[in-house]
Amino acid sequence: MTVGQALVEFLAHQWTVDGDIRERTIPGMLGIFGHGNVAGLGQALMESNADDPDLMPYYQARNEQAMVHQSVGFARMRRRRATFASTASVGPGAANMLTGAALATSNRLPALLLPSDTFATRVADPVLQQLELPHDPSLQVTDAFRPLSRFFDRVERPEQLFSIALGAMRVLTDPVETGAVTIALPEDVQAEALDVPLAFLADREWHVRRPLPEPGPLARAVAAIRGARSPMIVAGGGVIYSGAEEVLRRLVEATGIPVGTTQAGGGAIAWDHPASLGAVGATGTTAANRFAAEADVVIGIGTRYSDFTTASRSAFQHPDVTFVNLNVAPFDAYKHGTQLPLIADARTALEALEVELAGYGVPASMSEQIAAEQRTWNAVVDASFVPSGRDRPAQAEIIGAVHAASEPRDVIVQAAGSLPGDLHRLWRVRDPLGYHVEYAFSCMGYEIAGGLGVRRAAPDRDVIVMVGDGSYLMLHTELVTAVAEGHKLIVVLVQNQGYASIGNLSESVGSQRFGTRYRRYDPANRNFQGTDPLPVDLAANARSYGVDVIEIAPGPDAIADLGRAMATAKASPTSTLIHVESDPLLAGPDGGGWWDVPVAETSATPSVQQARAEYESALERQRPLLG
Repeated sequence: MTVGQALVEFLAHQWTVDGDIRERTIPGMLGIFGHGNVAGLGQALMESNADDPDLMPYYQARNEQAMVHQSVGFARMRRRRATFASTASVGPGAANMLTGAALATSNRLPALLLPSDTFATRVADPVLQQLELPHDPSLQVTDAFRPLSRFFDRVERPEQLFSIALGAMRVLTDPVETGAVTIALPEDVQAEALDVPLAFLADREWHVRRPLPEPGPLARAVAAIRGARSPMIVAGGGVIYSGAEEVLRRLVEATGIPVGTTQAGGGAIAWDHPASLGAVGATGTTAANRFAAEADVVIGIGTRYSDFTTASRSAFQHPDVTFVNLNVAPFDAYKHGTQLPLIADARTALEALEVELAGYGVPASMSEQIAAEQRTWNAVVDASFVPSGRDRPAQAEIIGAVHAASEPRDVIVQAAGSLPGDLHRLWRVRDPLGYHVEYAFSCMGYEIAGGLGVRRAAPDRDVIVMVGDGSYLMLHTELVTAVAEGHKLIVVLVQNQGYASIGNLSESVGSQRFGTRYRRYDPANRNFQGTDPLPVDLAANARSYGVDVIEIAPGPDAIADLGRAMATAKASPTSTLIHVESDPLLAGPDGGGWWDVPVAETSATPSVQQARAEYESALERQRPLLG
């Protein structure tokens, strides 16, 4: 067999086992072929397709970065038990995957990357698209994957394939180490033949580790929680990945401890549960952030404590706040300088806490406070959803209309711009897998490709992709893939003529939305600050791909028309893009969180001077790591 043929056969026989669930770890391969892989993996996939189409299905993609986004979207919906492999050619093909690699690793989600490399023999150096560096001829584009990957190796000789492939699978299926796993494949080595042991091609199972908490750390965590006056849970993505949402629900119902959720933890608890405070942090609700400010014990479950979750270390204001960090990864369990790490799987640890905290409950007054904060915030959300009758509605109104037309098992997909913050605060999650916002890397362009991955993983659910015009222009070509394969997506394209999120951020630092509007270039002033918008027709662009398009005309009935368009899209068996215009200057409700974005310390611009004074005032609430 060639190296390419052996690798395809090997990947087809890898299985992930999680309790009584057994599924293929790599159910298919995404790829774009070039001179780096067409004779290696490309030939192997062709031959495999001819012999057994189900062995390793091949799927076309239109962009190498988007291949990895699809894999990540699929992996989250499969709770990290499965992902896709992605193959790319040398040079620009491989380089295009780098953003996807960073995204997968940042999100702790598995993706297998198979970028091609130049000749291992160097017989024809320099080949087309080869990176030449005089100081180190061995360096190639694929070396850029090293800092972005949780595992990286290069198959420089055919016989290295066996140990490298097994090492890659170990990391790919490890709940602590998973992320981007990269095997660089020189184009000549891919086509070379070798004798392959049958054991390498046999079915192999990779059992997901679900480590139990150690008795000592568990006892210390329980003592801290029992001694708390105002405990609070911060539920992160680890709750979802371990399937721990049911035991979390039982624990909070038994103890009354309230729960705030991170972006990755959306769905860990239903929005209307009596213990749910909604989103926490910079994009959080007033309910969650008020409790966070008073919490004396914060129980972080499966969270990496990003600056948005902690509101840049300003959310947790109690002078003696203690962190009990329950995480399968020691790296995350020890954050915030805690002395109470609980290193274990989220589900097994919550089951242990459920037993050890039997009989414990928060005071009745705390339950009453939770209910009051919920009522207050829910009224704010309800008000933001009411149609205003403006020609171009606020983004919150659009979210409200989309939510009203959605069903509990639908999946909302988003990643970048102002939508993640508004969705985190406003979207009422009703299903553990119903909220899919990529916010570790917050990558513009993730939305459509990631949504396609979600749909591949859950073909029985409607996938609603909400995307701003800025992100849409970054990466929209996987709409062609959805049409080609018949995957239904509902894409709500929010047109606001620019970068609404960064425009708002620019104003907050005194920069007056400079460079954030989509406007014609003003040659006299050498900027894009004019009032003449670009005549770009994004609806026509989507229509050209073969997608059904519904355009919502600006006017007082825009929100009602959007609701009707959503109903049409949900009834359709094919992909639909709904184009709706919004007013970027109409901000959604504020949850009282803060995000640390430094402001110029000195400036001649009055707006910057004012922003700097406000920034320095906000810094007073930022807590140090210790003390």
